[in-house]
Amino acid sequence: MKRISLVLTLALIFGVTPPATAAESPVGRWNTIDEKTGQARSQVEVYEQGGKYFGKIVSIPEPDDSQGNPKTCSKCTGADKDKPIVGLVILRNLVQQGDHYKDGTVLDPDDGKIYKTEIWVEDGKLKVRGYMGMFYRTQTWSKATSQ
Repeated sequence: MKRISLVLTLALIFGVTPPATAAESPVGRWNTIDEKTGQARSQVEVYEQGGKYFGKIVSIPEPDDSQGNPKTCSKCTGADKDKPIVGLVILRNLVQQGDHYKDGTVLDPDDGKIYKTEIWVEDGKLKVRGYMGMFYRTQTWSKATSQ
């Protein structure tokens, strides 16, 4: 009787517990999407460096201003102030924790603000969540088809 009880207990434990799955990597190129128009605003390359994850803007539809100069992050502060948008690192220092990548920051080049962030891949799309205190906003980026 003890043997049957042990077998049933093990079957319940292993049958109910879902198998561990590896997190889908965010590494690659992603299109940021304008929530109003549904059009791509930029392409961001997410990469791993030294065990942390980063993301830099590799292209935007109109990289130059009306005078032919590269568009810059005029509202950014510190080292990013007036840096060209193309090449700007906007995701920094994310660390994998389970199936999410957390404890990093995201820079919004439109307003120059930096937010705490976490990212994860869900249904083939990259979810990017920025936090301001207890409030947050989540964007969905689509996988870029052209590299």
